[in-house]
Amino acid sequence: MAETETAKLTLGDKVIDLPIMKPSAGPDVIDIRKLYAQGDVFTYDPGFTSTASCSSTITYIDGDKGELLYRGYPIEELADKSHFLECCYLLLYGELPSAGELEDFEARITRHTMLHEQMQYFFRGFRRDAHPMAIMVGVVGAMSAFYHDSTDINDPWQREVASIRMIAKMPTIAAWAYKYSVGQPFVYPKNSLDYSGNFLHMCFSVPAEDYVVDPILSRAMDRIMMLHADHEQNASTSTVRLASSSGANPFASIAAGIACLWGPAHGGANQACLEMLQEIGTVDRIPEYIARAKDKDDPFRLMGFGHRVYKNFDPRAKVMKQSADEVLGLLGIENNETLKVAKELEKIALEDPYFVDKKLYPNVDFYSGIILEAMGFPTSMFTPIFALSRTVGWISQWKEMIADPEQKIGRPRQRYMGAPRRSYVEIEDR
Repeated sequence: MAETETAKLTLGDKVIDLPIMKPSAGPDVIDIRKLYAQGDVFTYDPGFTSTASCSSTITYIDGDKGELLYRGYPIEELADKSHFLECCYLLLYGELPSAGELEDFEARITRHTMLHEQMQYFFRGFRRDAHPMAIMVGVVGAMSAFYHDSTDINDPWQREVASIRMIAKMPTIAAWAYKYSVGQPFVYPKNSLDYSGNFLHMCFSVPAEDYVVDPILSRAMDRIMMLHADHEQNASTSTVRLASSSGANPFASIAAGIACLWGPAHGGANQACLEMLQEIGTVDRIPEYIARAKDKDDPFRLMGFGHRVYKNFDPRAKVMKQSADEVLGLLGIENNETLKVAKELEKIALEDPYFVDKKLYPNVDFYSGIILEAMGFPTSMFTPIFALSRTVGWISQWKEMIADPEQKIGRPRQRYMGAPRRSYVEIEDR
């Protein structure tokens, strides 16, 4: 990023020149790294909503245009022409693979999907009613106790091995967390299946009968994973970067990201959306909830509509709508009131001037929640599926941060508002 001009900050009688850095896309960036040294002041930015914490070449979002790019490629094109593991390669290495490179990458992922057999005991140590996300945080963090040969972040080969292992094993971890929660035996991965099909097989097959993965469901799951693979410097990605900036091993850093994603304001959005649909209950109650959503004095909000980042249509939602229509066409919604409510609510929201004017279009969480519900996943599994999808993005960001010579250990400043220095008072004098 070339510096072409400077911004001048006046502090009393002192003027500080701050370099303005030009990105390849998006707003300019003011370099404030020397602000404290030169001006003895900090910036104040709760939530870091106006602060760039790093330089990155991985993902770009233009919320006003409704644009999401992976390494420069529009997500709509990738969803139409590519598949999840090819996107994984793109995010990890920066370019689309050749046929030979993709074949080698897929083979490496396929051969690392099994978990160390002793990890079964780790799963069995949780209570039966443990949330799958709690299990995933624990198991992923514990991987550093099983795979000692890939925890040295200063060794490029070990970083590569850790990356492949996490992408390969995360579907197995998520599927086993689900199986454990429903009291069914663990199902081992099958090398004959593709990535998304293998995950569905591990979730829904049982030893008593054969399970054939439907290609429509497999493709829908592949798209869910692809659309959630990365999303710039969001809360969980920033958590992964912050944790790894201390030199923490990659498994601990990804576990930190999973813990952050668990929050309902982040990874739990599609679960919140489905719970809202279940609260509405039946199609005849939709007008009541639409009226409540329009009432500024009513705390009710329609979940799954609009997006904090996208001020236009969420580009991922366009792709997910197509998959939702395909899945519902395959599985039907005649006997599922929640899905009936979802389809009718979608129709109203796309036509009602109130929602159209405010650009409150259905977002990716709305459609992904519908798809996962139709497939038979409980809401407790929505966020784990998000976590396994986002793993490649976290790892790509982690690898980029480790290789960035400008990165330092994360150490945000604060605006201290507590008591000034004071002397200790003996207990009998208080």
